[in-house]
Amino acid sequence: MLSRARLALRAGALVVVCLAVLLPATPAAADDIRGKEYWLEDYGIEEAWQSTQGEGVTVAVIDSGIDATHPDLAGAVIGGTDASGAGDPGGQRGIGEVPGHGTLVSTLLAGRGHTDPATPRPSGSGRAPSPLPEPFSQYGEGPDGIVGVAPKADLLAVSLWIEGQSSGPNPAGVSVDEQVPSAVRWAVDNGADVINMSLGSTSTAWPESWDQAFLYAEQHDVVIVAAAGNRAGGLTQVGAPATIPGVLAVAGLDRSGLASAEASSEGISIAVAAPSENLVGGLPGGFYANWSGTSGAAPLVSGVAALIRSRYPELTAAQVVNRIVDTARDAGQPGFDTLYGYGVLDVAAAVDADIAVPEENRLGSMAQWIQLYRRGGQTPASAPALPSHPPAEVIPVPPVPQAEDPLTSVHDVPALVVLGFSGLMLAVLLGGTLHVARVRRRTSLPTDGHPRRIEPVPGGGNDRW
Repeated sequence: MLSRARLALRAGALVVVCLAVLLPATPAAADDIRGKEYWLEDYGIEEAWQSTQGEGVTVAVIDSGIDATHPDLAGAVIGGTDASGAGDPGGQRGIGEVPGHGTLVSTLLAGRGHTDPATPRPSGSGRAPSPLPEPFSQYGEGPDGIVGVAPKADLLAVSLWIEGQSSGPNPAGVSVDEQVPSAVRWAVDNGADVINMSLGSTSTAWPESWDQAFLYAEQHDVVIVAAAGNRAGGLTQVGAPATIPGVLAVAGLDRSGLASAEASSEGISIAVAAPSENLVGGLPGGFYANWSGTSGAAPLVSGVAALIRSRYPELTAAQVVNRIVDTARDAGQPGFDTLYGYGVLDVAAAVDADIAVPEENRLGSMAQWIQLYRRGGQTPASAPALPSHPPAEVIPVPPVPQAEDPLTSVHDVPALVVLGFSGLMLAVLLGGTLHVARVRRRTSLPTDGHPRRIEPVPGGGNDRW
């Protein structure tokens, strides 16, 4: 079945077209999903798991909502809310333009895997190895499905309504300017140690209504991680909230570990770079999808923040950020640059390295920024996102098809927040196809109450995954 989704995200009249192919599930080996998670080994995550898997840490996912019934998220979501007024009170129903986005993000962050009773294995324990290799099968709640970076962390689901052409405006009438600060404050008040925001805008500035909420998170020792945005979605430069002082902005890397040409952006607020291409994530209803974008890179880093907070509970949020930044592997031009920030994510070093980290957040302070730039209600149009870091020399962006500047195509249209899901649209822009997998169902649900095998669909066309 071929479905075409045309998204008109009102961020400077940005229009993205996506081609997606949904096919019936076919039999597959137990490692088809888990085996695609190359970042678990390549970025030192499996090594870090010898020390911690995120126990005792709570991460709030401010997004489109989370399907907590996904087999890989069973027991992971411990609470939630809806900041839009149009969603499920517990944040567990997908809403807005891309309702499945929050589930994709959450499985990468804290997926727990599962054991599929429909997958043939030798007699004995359901966790026994199959005749085929099962990469990382000893982690999580079973060898099947996705295991996230912090598989023992808890999640809070906070749903937002992001307007698009197919979804229309928020039926509850609550603007994004109101939803975002409300979501951040709720997450802080309900025990979040880390907040993941896989969303962004075409503007480096943010509404003044956000100031106090992000300051509130800073004052309550909460780490905030945000996606840098994707060129394929029209975000050629980093936009808010990734430009807010103290927020850990995540850029994207391709499969080889180089700055992604399409599934990333550029700016002086980038802190680190993490995988943003050839990702796999869970979708509502037990489905899976191959996808790309800094929407996926951000939860990988949020998961690392959870690992650090679990192993070093005495560290402040600023020190957690500094451990991630200070252990990143330098890439691009020597030192800080606008494509990789301080470097490429090194999870094993971030969790295990014996280093001293400064107490002051290297990425700036919201309190200092407000004092400096909101004084008298005057905000410079080009106020620096990182007042504690001098602007770096701008590095030329790798040659890619240039997206139209969304801020010059429409007059007097504010740059609104859009989900970083534009990375998922990358497939069509590169001539590829989005592949989706779903729970393998026979004629009815199993009577034993266990989820059936969830299997990927072999790719067709230009299979980049």
